[in-house]
Amino acid sequence: MTLEWRNADKTYGDKKAVDHFSLEVSEGELLVLIGPSGCGKTTSLKMINRLVEPSSGSVFVDGKDVAGVSATELRRHIGYVIQQVGLFPHMTVADNVAAVPRLLKWDRDRISARVKELLDLVGLPADEYAGAWPSRLSGGEAQRIGVARALAADPPILLMDEPFGAVDPLTREVLQREFLRIQSTLGKTVVFVTHDLDEAIRLGDRIAVMNEGRLVAAAAPGELLLDADPFIRDFTGEDRALRRLARLSVGAAIGEATPIAAAGFNGEGGTPAGSVRTDATLKEALSMMLEAGETSLEAVSPAGRRIGKLTLEDLLESAAGTEAS
Repeated sequence: MTLEWRNADKTYGDKKAVDHFSLEVSEGELLVLIGPSGCGKTTSLKMINRLVEPSSGSVFVDGKDVAGVSATELRRHIGYVIQQVGLFPHMTVADNVAAVPRLLKWDRDRISARVKELLDLVGLPADEYAGAWPSRLSGGEAQRIGVARALAADPPILLMDEPFGAVDPLTREVLQREFLRIQSTLGKTVVFVTHDLDEAIRLGDRIAVMNEGRLVAAAAPGELLLDADPFIRDFTGEDRALRRLARLSVGAAIGEATPIAAAGFNGEGGTPAGSVRTDATLKEALSMMLEAGETSLEAVSPAGRRIGKLTLEDLLESAAGTEAS
């Protein structure tokens, strides 16, 4: 489903939390909302499922103004994940995941199959976790259950408000990676709020930057990091070139070269010394070069075939947003 804000405003007393916000989200797109604290990103997100009603303007889901839809009915078809998770402590993991399907009066067998499917999808096998109590879960496990619960009724739209913000950095990275895997499988329309620019760059198809309730820019991560707008340059920081490398792959940097010799590697024993996989990021490749004291690495496919050579010059040109000659 598509989403759209049309001149959406939200005023609290004399303060305008959201100011003439207009933006469209395509079906299957993962849009990240980011900006300084108090910029209006969470308020804008909550307008979608009517947890916040706009003071003026409109929000449309699949071309229909949400103001004309029952809030209860609307929320049953929109997944919602928050930082605090909010699992029901008196219900098992399985019952938490099954909450919305039960409200929708799914039959028992369908619910049971869906719970097992989702627990497997988020990497928490049903045999081990279905009967567990929320108090027994780690922070990362609880967040995974929160995602599973939001996906239970197979909603076309998923709203995520700083869902990984309360876990440690290592767990956060694992959750980000797992969520990208899930999204590549399911292709939901996602609006994701974060204050973490690195998270936005890693996850977003597009990033919408807000400031003082207004939309400053909306662009793909690589394009945003090249934006010359003074606020965007200040917000993305002095290391924006390195952040750009974190979004680009080795394969994209060296182009669609014809595979060369097999390089004596079958893909089963790890990546050979002095080489990097084409699905690695350029930031990872730069780290490998620095650690090895090299200015180039052989690029190999995930299956182990030698594709070409990645040079330090390729990395510098990619960071600057230019193409290798």
